[in-house]
Amino acid sequence: MKKSKVTKQFLEELKKVPIVQVACEKTGISRNSVYRWRRKDKKFAEEMDIAMTEGVAFVNDMSESQLLTMIKEKSFPAIRFWLQHRNDNYRNKLEVTTKERVDELTPEQQKVVKQALKLASLTKQKSIRRIKNNK
Repeated sequence: MKKSKVTKQFLEELKKVPIVQVACEKTGISRNSVYRWRRKDKKFAEEMDIAMTEGVAFVNDMSESQLLTMIKEKSFPAIRFWLQHRNDNYRNKLEVTTKERVDELTPEQQKVVKQALKLASLTKQKSIRRIKNNK
């Protein structure tokens, strides 16, 4: 079988299941061959990246479809998972309180706090704006 036909089949399998080993088994190609082609052939490497991206998107779509089916079946863990990951009201929150008197922050201190929260991934940027606008 010609290399171009085999690589095309391999890429099609990768779009279905974005796992190199599985695509190799389905097409009868060794992982070593695939990674050698990837190193030596820039076009193949790009096509492989695209196929992997499409495969991941396909699996994500299937997973969300299954999750929605579970939600329709009233599966509480599925409902909780969806809400925690899709609705800010149900995300895990961290509240910091103190008994000490705290003066208003200077604009520079506010900027530092916002940046720290952003870097710590404790809140989304829109949540930071919401906090600022509530003052």
